Amino acid sequence: MTTDASARAIKPELLRTYTEDFNKDRANLIAADAAVSAGVLKAATDYRGVRALPRDFSIELKQGSITNQERSGRCWMFASLNTLRYELMHRWNLEDFEFSETYLFFWDAMEKSNTYLENVLRTLDEPTDSRLFEAINWGPSDDGGWWQMFAALVNKYGLVPKSAYPESENSRNSDDFKQYLNSKLREFAAELRRRSAAGAGEDELRTLKDEYMGTVYRICAVSLGEPPEKFDFFARTKDDAEDDKKCDGKDESCKCEDKSDAKACKCDKNKDKTGKDERPQIREIGITPLEFYKKYVPVDVNDFATLANAPLKSRPFNRRYRIRFSANVVEAGDMEFVNVPLDVFKKAALDQLTAGHPIWFACDCTQFALRKDGFFDQSVVRVDQLFGTEFTGDKAHGLEYGDSPSNHAMTFTGVNLGEDGKPNRWKVENSWGKDAGKDGYYVMSDAWFDRYVTELIIRKEYLDDATRALLTTEPVEIDPWQPLTRRCR
Repeated sequence: MTTDASARAIKPELLRTYTEDFNKDRANLIAADAAVSAGVLKAATDYRGVRALPRDFSIELKQGSITNQERSGRCWMFASLNTLRYELMHRWNLEDFEFSETYLFFWDAMEKSNTYLENVLRTLDEPTDSRLFEAINWGPSDDGGWWQMFAALVNKYGLVPKSAYPESENSRNSDDFKQYLNSKLREFAAELRRRSAAGAGEDELRTLKDEYMGTVYRICAVSLGEPPEKFDFFARTKDDAEDDKKCDGKDESCKCEDKSDAKACKCDKNKDKTGKDERPQIREIGITPLEFYKKYVPVDVNDFATLANAPLKSRPFNRRYRIRFSANVVEAGDMEFVNVPLDVFKKAALDQLTAGHPIWFACDCTQFALRKDGFFDQSVVRVDQLFGTEFTGDKAHGLEYGDSPSNHAMTFTGVNLGEDGKPNRWKVENSWGKDAGKDGYYVMSDAWFDRYVTELIIRKEYLDDATRALLTTEPVEIDPWQPLTRRCR
């Protein structure tokens, strides 16, 4: 390649050609007027694409009210808890329910801090500018994560309802809290490396690390408040449909003196209502978070597997992979996934939704997406028409070149099947509040699913035998900077 600076520069004569070509095309002028005044996404919105994605679904799950992670990177935690609360609500006949996201956020900050310092101790001989240490040091206790991080926290600390540990300003808007926590952790890392270079042994360094964790606890407790060791839980179940049934004079269980006059019936079904809430109650006094999880959540977080669809030559399908230095709870081990072809990937999702269970998934939520209006579809966001150029990158390109890595986790709560029995659109529960999308829900085209959904959390019972067998094979280890290693936020 030439080293001549003039050959590498943008030439004035080319700029004149560019502007002449731009201005002689009427479509460019119209596109510029629209984009400059309304923004790229609004200018690129195709009403025909919007109309092609109605918000009705042949398979749809009844979920609770929409949650909101606000200005924090807790999407993976919200999506996980949304998946579990659906199961809890329907097991216990609750109208609505929300877990405390702040409770797990506290313990995630603690565990990530501990794991970061342990990773520093594991890499004392690494230069600070090595690729490995830079990956470890990038976000010591950042917000992002995966399902398996969630499972590790639940296994160790359990769960609590939101009423027992509500949101705080620093859980809603976590930047300041995490900025100074990470700064302190990096100071601790530098001191551990300095002490090691001066000859300190492992026992001395680990004792020092334990002291540092006391400071970490103090920062977390000041920012979020201390989490409960025990709490009281109270809930009312939904009214039984039978309670609202009026006597029609034909029910043998109705002891009316004159069954011909239902209005005059004095049976229990038609007794006068008072202002008292008569719904059955669930009441627990002094229950621990682990007890609550084991008693009230009807699924085991360990009965799920992470499926990926990453069509990369460097990641052959039908293999199990483990990401080095990716744990949040150090003793729980690093994150793992099984990479499978798209047909296997999608069938697992359809089988689980059809059986009536929501699905945690990860994707690149920024590509061809209308955040406010609630659409994920390349036929809706026609930036190709706006800019006059095709966007032809496929899924492998997006992962290999870092153009569309997983960066957000949400929950599938529905799918629409066409006449051929194949999916054509998916219902997505987000955690950006009810004002994002349509009352908090998004609609995703099936083509967008194929291109940008990269991870699914599937109950093992809905895996085919071949995929289930992969879960026990020896994993291939991959480095923490490679594709599919970015945490969802």
